Amino acid sequence: MALLKTLITRFVLPTSYRATAIRYTSTDQKIAETDDAPVEMENPYKKETRQCILCKLNITPDYKNYRLLSQFQSPYTGRIYGRHITGLCKQKQELVESEIKKAQNCAYMPYYYKDKTFLKDPKLFDPENPIRSHRF
Repeated sequence: MALLKTLITRFVLPTSYRATAIRYTSTDQKIAETDDAPVEMENPYKKETRQCILCKLNITPDYKNYRLLSQFQSPYTGRIYGRHITGLCKQKQELVESEIKKAQNCAYMPYYYKDKTFLKDPKLFDPENPIRSHRF
C-alpha cells in the first residue's frame, strides 16, 4: 500500500509543477512540503489612514492659545472654517469651534477679523483649496 501511494504521488505531477508536494513515509504518514507557498505581505494598494493635523501632533486646542485658534478663522470675515476646509476630524472641529467662541467671549480673539500680527503665520491648510469641494 505504501509503495502504491509513493508511486502515485511521484508520477502524477513532478514537484516543480505542484504548489504543495505530498510525500509519504514508510509508515504511511502524510508530509506536506510547501515549496511554492505564497508569501505573506501587507496590501501594497491599501490607502493610508488620514489623520487630522491636531490628532497627528497630539494637540488639544485651548481658548488661551488664540494664535493656534486664529488659524481656523477667516482673516477677512472672522468666520470659522468648516471641516471640509480644515481637514479636522469631527471631535477636534467641534472642540476648535467651541474654544474659538470661548476665546471670543473672553476677549482673547476678535469677532470679525483676524489679528494682523498672525497673518504671516505658517498655514496649517489651504483655505483656497478645500479637501472636499462640498461641505458634506
